[in-house]
Amino acid sequence: MTTNVNTATPDTGSATGHLTDADHEAIARELDALGAEIAADLGERDAAYIRRVIRWQRGLEIGGRAMLLASSLPPAWIAGTATLAVAKILENMEIGHNVMHGQWDWMRDPKIHSTTWEWDNVSPAEQWKHSHNFVHHTFTNVLGKDNDVGYGILRVTPEQKWHWAYVPQPLYNLLLAMFFEYGVAVHDLEIDKIREGTNDPEETRRKLRAIGRKIRRQWGKDYLAFPLLSGPQFLSTLAANFTANVVRNVWAHSIIFCGHFPGDVEVFEEDRLDGESRGEWYVRQLAGSANITGGRFFHLMTGNLSHQIEHHLFPDMPSNRYAEIAPRVRELCEKYDLPYHSGSLSRQVTSTWKKIFRYALPTR
Repeated sequence: MTTNVNTATPDTGSATGHLTDADHEAIARELDALGAEIAADLGERDAAYIRRVIRWQRGLEIGGRAMLLASSLPPAWIAGTATLAVAKILENMEIGHNVMHGQWDWMRDPKIHSTTWEWDNVSPAEQWKHSHNFVHHTFTNVLGKDNDVGYGILRVTPEQKWHWAYVPQPLYNLLLAMFFEYGVAVHDLEIDKIREGTNDPEETRRKLRAIGRKIRRQWGKDYLAFPLLSGPQFLSTLAANFTANVVRNVWAHSIIFCGHFPGDVEVFEEDRLDGESRGEWYVRQLAGSANITGGRFFHLMTGNLSHQIEHHLFPDMPSNRYAEIAPRVRELCEKYDLPYHSGSLSRQVTSTWKKIFRYALPTR
């Protein structure tokens, strides 16, 4: 617990309200120094890591699709579907998400760069980078600014005004999990503005056309080209590709929701942004994120978003470094008496779904 004299107005409703202006400045200095230390240490070890993961992912995808050429045989269908699902998870989570964050731009490799990567997902990369990299990571958990708070269809905090349309949200969330890539695809459309009639119609149409092109590309690959290549196994291969996509979607949805909504993760009112210092921004990331505990393979399969706290603090830091800095971030939280939300996957999933059910109904 810091001993500095309190010069700030305490926020009694927040776990961070005890911090002083001096605390925020000190936190900013410590985290800036940590980020600079890792940036200065990046090198061939890190570049070799991402290239190795890309090779593994491509090998898994080729192997999975090869097995599905015999998809009418149950063992081949199961093995091919599982392998393809793992390949899609790796591509979306550890590769696509992180490459498009600019985590590997320092390598200056045009093939592994945020400006050139287009991921295996129906969401166009450019739209995702705006809604996620800019909007979400700038305004993390700020009501009315961060569209990730409930994704425009879910009530995940009592600060959101209740409406009868939230009552069936457990069903909405189940469907969102199964078809998560489509929810991500329309995220940048800002559905709230469309409902209110405050959107730019031409810009909305432009984005919809881009989404349509990406969907046609993905469907053409997964639901036409590769099933056709399997000849008489067309329908079984089609079903395998659909299943692999659903598995990837449910996994991504679970990991992302567990990093943002479980337990005592905080949301903030828009006036929190008025004059927000860098230290206050860091603290908002700490209070508004949650980690998931697990082993090395688990962290890899989450795209290291199991270290969601570290990712929100340093979104452009290579993901393979999050496990390295996590103990130091936790120590900083203990030093300043700040929350460090962390738990097992089962605990975080349970906590998140409890919120989905609880806030479907009116609350005091």
